[in-house]
Amino acid sequence: MPAAVTLALALQLDPNNLPIGPKGTVMVQPGQIIETKTGRVMTAFEVAEACKGQKFFFIGENHATTLHQQMEAKLVESLSLAGRTPAVGVEFFHRTKQDILDQWTKGALPEADFLTQSEWKVQWGYDYNIYRSLFEVIKAKSMPVVGLNVPRDWVRAVSKGGFEALPLSARMQLPATLDLNNKNHKLVFNSLMGGHDMGPAMANIYQSQMLWDHGMADTAAKYLAVRKPTPKDIFVVIAGSGHIMYGQGINYRLAQRGAGKGPSFIMIQSEKPVEVAKGLGDFVYCTAPEPKK
Repeated sequence: MPAAVTLALALQLDPNNLPIGPKGTVMVQPGQIIETKTGRVMTAFEVAEACKGQKFFFIGENHATTLHQQMEAKLVESLSLAGRTPAVGVEFFHRTKQDILDQWTKGALPEADFLTQSEWKVQWGYDYNIYRSLFEVIKAKSMPVVGLNVPRDWVRAVSKGGFEALPLSARMQLPATLDLNNKNHKLVFNSLMGGHDMGPAMANIYQSQMLWDHGMADTAAKYLAVRKPTPKDIFVVIAGSGHIMYGQGINYRLAQRGAGKGPSFIMIQSEKPVEVAKGLGDFVYCTAPEPKK
């Protein structure tokens, strides 16, 4: 067993404290954004200003966590106020819904029609009210919004039978090689799965996670490949934290294919101050857990 995995197991595989990236930890208070390199408390606008010159900005959320989605809206709006022109790539929609997303950006659809035609309840399923503030900013600022995700039937097929179970029609829409050799990513995945053994069934689930990361990175790269970005442009990726933590998910795959890099903003929950690894993200935002409904 690699030394990094042994150490992680000794730490009970705390996803927020893995031995990946810069050494050391920082303390984050509920309600704070911390720049992990310096330990400095930041505002959303200061984070946006810190993205100057960056091609990408990666935001990792806890799904359907009101304060997290409100922070996403603040960050995207702050980037605009800081003089950037964001395009927002989201995990919430499959790439097949791009035409509907384009109509939302153009203001051509009222909200009810947008939710119906985009099949929000099927595509994502969480309460749209939690995400409304983000989509209102996108619409108000006419920001391109890009559906990053791959169809769910692809993911289901891989989770049951590995990459080999993907039909040829799906493989032709993905990178020729889906790399499984990132040991740091396996460590992140293992921590999020509670340290379960990588048996055959878990290996297929891992491959489905890799399909998500590769697929979303592929969508973003293809979107940018047909455009001529200006220095003001910035592509914002919003996805579950597991796809972004420690720079080992979508961000890793984009860098691997030479598409570019950018800082990451990871959102977590804790009732009290929490110590996190500096490698978790460039910025970490902590909120208290929401009351159970």
